[in-house]
Amino acid sequence: MSNIQVTAKFKIHPGKEDAFKELARACIACVKEKDTGTLQYDWFFSKDGRECRVRETYTDSDAVLTHVANLGPLFGQFLELSEFSPEIYGDASDALVGAVEAFKPEVYDFYNGL
Repeated sequence: MSNIQVTAKFKIHPGKEDAFKELARACIACVKEKDTGTLQYDWFFSKDGRECRVRETYTDSDAVLTHVANLGPLFGQFLELSEFSPEIYGDASDALVGAVEAFKPEVYDFYNGL
């Protein structure tokens, strides 16, 4: 499996929901403009608007690293508005895992499937 899947999990600070959604729109625009290896980038919010999940799929680890670099200036703002934790699925490169290790990602290697 060369594709890498990511679930970005956010717990949004009280009263920051609107600012978070504005920032999400800016990120989506950035991804549409700059990313070339992003296959999926879908945002979901809980009913109360306090939690967000972003389902992401990339062609490979390098595409994820490019995405991280493209969003760098915006991503720091998310950390002011929420708590963040990533899950990575697939055969992620050491470079990718190292780039996000400060966020203590849960990393799952691909075993088998369709």
